[in-house]
Amino acid sequence: MTTLAGKVVFVTGASRGIGAVTTRILLEAGASVVAHFGRTGQGTEMLLETFGPDRMHPVHGDLARVGEATRLFQEAVAWKGRVDVLVNNAGIAPPLNIDAPLDKWSEVWAETLHVNLLSVAESCRAALLHYGEHGGGIIINIASRSAFRGDNPDAMHYAASKGAVITLTKSIARGFAGQGVLAYSVAPGWVKTEMAEAYLAEHAEELRRELPMGQAAPPEDVANTVVFLASGMVPHMTGATLDINGASYVR
Repeated sequence: MTTLAGKVVFVTGASRGIGAVTTRILLEAGASVVAHFGRTGQGTEMLLETFGPDRMHPVHGDLARVGEATRLFQEAVAWKGRVDVLVNNAGIAPPLNIDAPLDKWSEVWAETLHVNLLSVAESCRAALLHYGEHGGGIIINIASRSAFRGDNPDAMHYAASKGAVITLTKSIARGFAGQGVLAYSVAPGWVKTEMAEAYLAEHAEELRRELPMGQAAPPEDVANTVVFLASGMVPHMTGATLDINGASYVR
């Protein structure tokens, strides 16, 4: 198993789904993890009990607020004096149809873009400033299959935000490689999480036809990919996007 012993990793959106599993597997790989638990703080107790406060440090904040991503990153750095790897996982996908009232439509677009893109960019900015003083580091941004193939009409805002995350990551990789910064995107398709559970059950037959492997990916597939990227074992892969969609969309 890849070891991350000695590395400090900051993961956003760790309360459930991909973020919760990723946090656990990073800890199992030996990393010390600062885990962001959003507005509720749900999910901290079991990880703290298993790994202890020297290995797992919870932070709380609402990434829909301006400046929150910077504050959280600074809090993450304060725990052990540095962050070696940033994993931007937090994201939202509220359904929204084009016939919604304009004020509601604009509100949902603005919130989605803020959480999924602007807070990611803000976290990356904080990381880049930090890495510039510490000889480099790694950024891993969780995007989506929809960044490349688009999404359903009620998720256009989500797809747009994730498409921008891909180009943000590529720009970071190109612009900061000389400073020792590695940047990657991970683009999952359907993943078996609590958030997707109802949709996966309702559209099971349709999804079986869409997915060559016959089922959505387990969140461990994403988490294991993050661990591999966090290891820094293949630095010349910087700028790449790793697809995890069971061949449902092959680029």
